[in-house]
Amino acid sequence: MNTESLSFNEAIHIAQALRDEIGKAVFGQKEMIEQVLVALFAGGHVLIEGAPGLGKTLFVKALAKTFDSEFARVQFTPDLTPSEITGQVVYDPQAQRFRLFKGPVFANLLLADQINRAPARTQAALLEVMQERQVTLRGQTVALTQPFMTLATQNPVEMEGTYPLSEAQLDRFLLTAQAAYPTETEEKALLEQAASRPSGDLLDVSMVSTLVKPPAIHDIQMAVSKLTVDPRVLDYAVRIVRRTREWPGVLMGGSPRGTIALIRAARARAFLEGRNFVTPDDVKTMAAPCLRHRLILAPEIEIEGQRSENIIAALLDKIAIH
Repeated sequence: MNTESLSFNEAIHIAQALRDEIGKAVFGQKEMIEQVLVALFAGGHVLIEGAPGLGKTLFVKALAKTFDSEFARVQFTPDLTPSEITGQVVYDPQAQRFRLFKGPVFANLLLADQINRAPARTQAALLEVMQERQVTLRGQTVALTQPFMTLATQNPVEMEGTYPLSEAQLDRFLLTAQAAYPTETEEKALLEQAASRPSGDLLDVSMVSTLVKPPAIHDIQMAVSKLTVDPRVLDYAVRIVRRTREWPGVLMGGSPRGTIALIRAARARAFLEGRNFVTPDDVKTMAAPCLRHRLILAPEIEIEGQRSENIIAALLDKIAIH
């Protein structure tokens, strides 16, 4: 489908239809689905947190199918090298020239599974690609396929043998989404669907239809970037992020990049809700996803069981909407 002739309302309809189509394959996870779509429409990357077996890979496969995109998955391990992510240039003796072998980053959607299992050098190679949207190999710069989005997962439970992302690396992600356990009803429906297949394959996305092509997502991203943001809404976002830098027990608050991420996400959330303007509620809703991975808490606060989400919820209660 060509979106160049689409009206704003038609573009919104496509975005909402993508969300509904994903729901045919993924049971529950409504919050994760909406937050990842927000990141996609805002042109950002997302860090997905959650225990194994909660449908993260299934979700990304379903998302990829909805807009006929190229999908690649990389399992991050301690011996993974940067070239296995970005690709490499190899000399071909028969042709007597160097040939470029593209890595998995040359896809529309890249699932970086358990990114904190790989050493810092490999993590940095991916995060540089995320930032620059290009790969440089032997002096040759190659642009990535557009649209490009990285969905990285990390397991918050299994900490042994991991290489945690640094604060600067975490700041490259637009937001974090959390995969939750399904409700009892959702889990029963999931079991019934799995039991009805001969192989019991839980990664089946055959029921998901392709609605648009990748260029449509780029057009939607352009439409989202043009949404109106009232100066008072901008002021509200700035006050939220600045307050994180002053909050007791927070060693490092949100950066200016975090403020920009919050507005980008709020725009995309408004769009997904069917509006062409951003409200303070959009900012408030996206505050935790955009900021929780950017806050560094003091050890004594963490020992008490405090989490970034608790801090953000508390400061949102204190900041008035003018």
